[in-house]
Amino acid sequence: MIVHYLFDYINFTGCLVIIFLFLLLIDVIRNKNPPRFPPGPRPLPFVGNVFTGLDFRTINKLAEEYGEIFSLRWGSDKVVFISGYKMVKEALITQLDSFADRPAIPMFQKIFQGLGLIASNGYKWKMQRKFASSHLRYSGDRQKPFELSIQQESVFLCDCMWEINWLIFYPTGQFDPHLLLSNAVANIISSVVFGHRFDYHDGHFQNILRLDTEAIALSGYTQTRLYDVLPCLFDYIPGPHQKMFANYKIILDFLNDEIKKHKESLDPSDPRDYIDAYLVETEKRNSDPEAGFNMTTLVLATLDMFEAGTETTATTIRWGLLFMMKYPEIQKKVQAEIDIVIGQSRQPLLADRPNMPYTDAVIHETQRMGNVVPLGAPKSPSKDTTLGGYFIPKGTVVTTNLSSVLYDKNEWETPDTFNPGHFLDEQGQFHKRDAFLPFSAGKRVCLGEQLARMELFLFFTSLLQRFTFSAGPGEKLSLEGQLGFTYAPSPYRMCVTPR
Repeated sequence: MIVHYLFDYINFTGCLVIIFLFLLLIDVIRNKNPPRFPPGPRPLPFVGNVFTGLDFRTINKLAEEYGEIFSLRWGSDKVVFISGYKMVKEALITQLDSFADRPAIPMFQKIFQGLGLIASNGYKWKMQRKFASSHLRYSGDRQKPFELSIQQESVFLCDCMWEINWLIFYPTGQFDPHLLLSNAVANIISSVVFGHRFDYHDGHFQNILRLDTEAIALSGYTQTRLYDVLPCLFDYIPGPHQKMFANYKIILDFLNDEIKKHKESLDPSDPRDYIDAYLVETEKRNSDPEAGFNMTTLVLATLDMFEAGTETTATTIRWGLLFMMKYPEIQKKVQAEIDIVIGQSRQPLLADRPNMPYTDAVIHETQRMGNVVPLGAPKSPSKDTTLGGYFIPKGTVVTTNLSSVLYDKNEWETPDTFNPGHFLDEQGQFHKRDAFLPFSAGKRVCLGEQLARMELFLFFTSLLQRFTFSAGPGEKLSLEGQLGFTYAPSPYRMCVTPR
C-alpha cells in the first residue's frame, strides 16, 4: 500500500533519480578501496579517471602530487603506478616473484587472448618463454651467427641509404629514415623467426611495418584505452581502437601465411628457424596441452617476437641519429673513436665494444634519453602484496614507470640533458648504472635484450663509420617525441654525407 502510494506521487524524473542514486551506491560500494591502498585523484562515478591521460608525462606529474606509488581507476579496474628507481627496483627485483603476472586487460585480451610470450601466465608462460629463449641464446659460439647477420644487414642498410640520398633525392638529399631503419632491424628478427629477410623494396612487407608502427602507437592513446572501460559497448563504436584491431588482423594474416608456408615445406629432421622448431615441438607436446604449444599460440608468439624485435630497437636508432644531428660535436667524437679503433677498412665487431667506451656511452645515453618504452608492459601481483607500505591486492593492474627511473633526479647528474658522461667514469671508461632499466627488470625483463644491444652497437657504429648525419636546409630538429605505447621521435628528414 505504501509503495503504491509513493509511486502515485513520484514522476518519471524522480524514478530516474532513484535509479541513478541506486546505481551510484552500487558503484561506490563495488569500487571502495581496501585499507592502505595507494592514494590517487578522486575518480568520477562509473567511469573512474578516464579523462586523466595515461602518458608518461601525466603519470610523472601525478607521482609528484601523490607519491611514488599511486592509483587511478579506469572504469571499474584499479591501476597502480610505481615510479622512481628505488620503488621500481623494490617491485621488480627485490620482490622478484610478486609482480610477474600479466593482467587481463580487455584491449590486449582481444588481440593476444592471454597467449604468446607476453600475455600468458603461469606454467604456459614459463614453457613458452623457455622455448623462445633457447632460440635467442647469444653467448659463446651462438653469438656469432647473430653478429654476422647484423653485419650483413648493416651493409645493405648503408648501401640503400647512400642510394636513397644520392640517387633518389639528389640534389637536396633529404629523406625520412623511419621505414628504412624499421626494415633493417625487422630483418634480423625475421631471419630468426621466418628464416629469411625482406628486401627494402618489398612493398607488402613495408606496409606490414607501417601498420604495426601505427597499431603500437594507437595502443597507447588514451582514446584507444577507453575500450577497456566498456569493451562490450566499444566493440560497436567507431574510434582509434577499431583501426588498431584492423591493423592487427592484417598483420596476423601475414604471420599465418608465413606459418602456412613453413608447414608445407617442413622437414622435422632439419628445422630452419623458430617457426619450424615450434611446429616440431608442437608434435612432441601433444601429451602436455597445458604448455600451450598449438597453432594459435604460435601465431601470437611470432607476433610478440616480431614486434619486440623491431619497434623498440628501430625507434632507438632513430633517436640516436636525431641526437647526432642535434649535437654534432658528440657525433664527431664518436666518429673519431670509430676511426681509431676500427678504421675504414673493416666492419665493426662486437669485440670492438670494450675498446669504444665513448661510443658505448652515447648508445646508452640514447636509450636513456630516448625513453622508448616509458611505462613498460602492465603487470599484476600473483598474490596480495605490500609495497612501500601500501597494500596491493592480487590481480591489480600494476604499471612500472620506467621513464621516472631513466630521469630520476636522485640517480642522474643531469637527467634532462643528453650527456654521455652519465656512463663514463673519471678515467673515461664505460660505467653501467644501476638505474639504467630501458629493458625493464625481473622475471619479465625483455627477452630480446641481448639481441637489441648487439643491434644497437653494430648498426649505430656502421652508420657513423660510413656517414655524417645532418639536418637538411630548413629542417628544424625537435627533441619532442610522439606519445603512444612507445615514445618515438617526431618525423624528421636528414642528409647523409659519405665519409
